Amino acid sequence: MTFRKGFITIAIGATVSLGFLAPQLKKVDPPAPAGPVPTANQLAWQQMETNAFVHFTINTFTDREWGKGDESEKLFNPAGTDAMQWARVLKETGFKEMILTCKHHDGFCLWPTKYTEHSIKNSPYKNGKGDIVKEASDACKKYGLKFGVYMSPWDRNRADYGTPDYVTYYRNQLKELFTNYGPVTEMWFDGANGGDGYYGGANEKRKIDGRTYYDWPTTLAMVRQIQPNVIFFSDAGPGARWVGNERGEAGETNWNTITPDTLYAGKPGVEKLLNEGSEDGTAWIPAEVDVSIRPGWFYHKKEDSLVKTPEQLFNIYLTSVGRGSVLLLNVPPDQRGIFNERDVKALYGFRNLLNREFGKNKALGATITATNYRGKEGAYAASNAIDNNLDSYWATDDGVTTASLEINTGRLQTIKYVMLQEYIRLGQRVKSFTVEVEDNGGWQQVAAGTTIGYKRILKLNPVKAGKVRINITASKACPVISNVAIY
Repeated sequence: MTFRKGFITIAIGATVSLGFLAPQLKKVDPPAPAGPVPTANQLAWQQMETNAFVHFTINTFTDREWGKGDESEKLFNPAGTDAMQWARVLKETGFKEMILTCKHHDGFCLWPTKYTEHSIKNSPYKNGKGDIVKEASDACKKYGLKFGVYMSPWDRNRADYGTPDYVTYYRNQLKELFTNYGPVTEMWFDGANGGDGYYGGANEKRKIDGRTYYDWPTTLAMVRQIQPNVIFFSDAGPGARWVGNERGEAGETNWNTITPDTLYAGKPGVEKLLNEGSEDGTAWIPAEVDVSIRPGWFYHKKEDSLVKTPEQLFNIYLTSVGRGSVLLLNVPPDQRGIFNERDVKALYGFRNLLNREFGKNKALGATITATNYRGKEGAYAASNAIDNNLDSYWATDDGVTTASLEINTGRLQTIKYVMLQEYIRLGQRVKSFTVEVEDNGGWQQVAAGTTIGYKRILKLNPVKAGKVRINITASKACPVISNVAIY
């Protein structure tokens, strides 16, 4: 989506040396990276923008959120399971990835793992011959979705949880998932670790040291040997971090960088850091915003009237993707094994709202000028910010960290949203900015923000204007803006 406004100014710097009649083009180097930058895999992950969680397990049949681990496998019988329905609905409503809860805290496994009897192979589902991980993976392939796996590090069923043997068990199951179910884009694990559980009949509380027990570096290195391109999600990343809440809100200030040295999954008291990131963080670990379409993460019939409305989902989009994060929206199948009709209706309504509000970029065809552009060279001119190409960008000269873009749409029209994107291949730079519109010959500020990152969407009080000005008021280095759009 692109945002056009102002007067296009393309200037090619030229020098003429004495004795030469032909001008020589002046080559200007691109800006140097500023701080940590994303890997190619992180950038591809960021560009997916909206992904889906699918919470489905024995809890769906016990009406619990967290199973204790003592549930009978015989309870799991979603006879109408249709992973193709999940994938089709997600594809048609704009989601790019499906992450399945292959094993939640209760330890019940949705694939016929050879390492425990607490799995789908001992359930009535398909007479013990079912494999919902395979069904989900196959459905993602058919509909062109990426596939991810959630494997809870905590296991309230296992008698050996808390011992080194359990870590071996966990790794063996990861080998099964990453070897047998095709490309896995994302591995998801959270900070729920240790507490009361069944633990093979012990029925006691167990505590582990989340900093050291799992030896995550060894585990992740093992997974990378099988699938090198996987993104690892946890509080500390290293691929993506938790956003610090389950409300669907990234921080209005949201740096993609944090310093993860002392972070680990489940560490208390770091919610603000995870929500906002750190301007001077040493690693690129962007936030993923996980939130459920219902109050709970698993299906509960009593919540059928509490499914989030399309309008609520749209507002969550603005506070997640619109604040530079990836949205991970949970849609839990019901006891039939399909997305409930109420959830499906909300998803299509959400997609219709996105299409309506962001369907026409009013900056297309506009003109644009900048107070400064790098070396007066067209490769960095203001026009690159409205050319609908995320691989080009407007940049200022080194040392110029405050500058403005002025966009002229050519006529008065209603403006409700302004969208900005940094060229994050060169790092996240902008620390503050304002948005103004021309009003009766003068300029009126209508929005202000701190960080931009991959994408920032500002919702305005609708205003009639023909000209919009973006003022970068502080930046860690010369700003590099790949896209500006107005809607």
